Amino acid sequence: MINFNQERMGGVIAGTRFARDCLTDASKYAAVRRTFGKTLRQHQVIRVKLAEMARTVESCQALVEQLACALSVGTDPRVIGARIMLAKVHVTRAMEMCAREASQVFGGNCYLRHGVGERVERIYREVRVMAIGGGSEEILLDSAARLSKL
Repeated sequence: MINFNQERMGGVIAGTRFARDCLTDASKYAAVRRTFGKTLRQHQVIRVKLAEMARTVESCQALVEQLACALSVGTDPRVIGARIMLAKVHVTRAMEMCAREASQVFGGNCYLRHGVGERVERIYREVRVMAIGGGSEEILLDSAARLSKL
């Protein structure tokens, strides 16, 4: 299972980028979209959504940096393989959450393939592909547990 380390690491990096894109787009949209006489960002529930997304994205980014550092110093592929598997599961779940929450911020604009929410709409469609590519979440969790002797 460690022969997929590069592919999975690519998925971890891409998933983190997609989650950040969802956060960025939702934040920009919330700054300009007005409801009930104020911007979406002025509503507490939207700020909480954006903060949750930011917290999640930053944890994913920290994982990417830790894994990149470990790879650069030549960590044993079996040891780093388990960590990459766990990171891929974490990142794809984070990506799914960020896509869902961003689509909530965009509302109906997220269901259009063209317009202000098109990138979030595309990412939302890609979530399952990212989760399955390189191994499904269940397989990765089981493999990581066996490699780590949990």
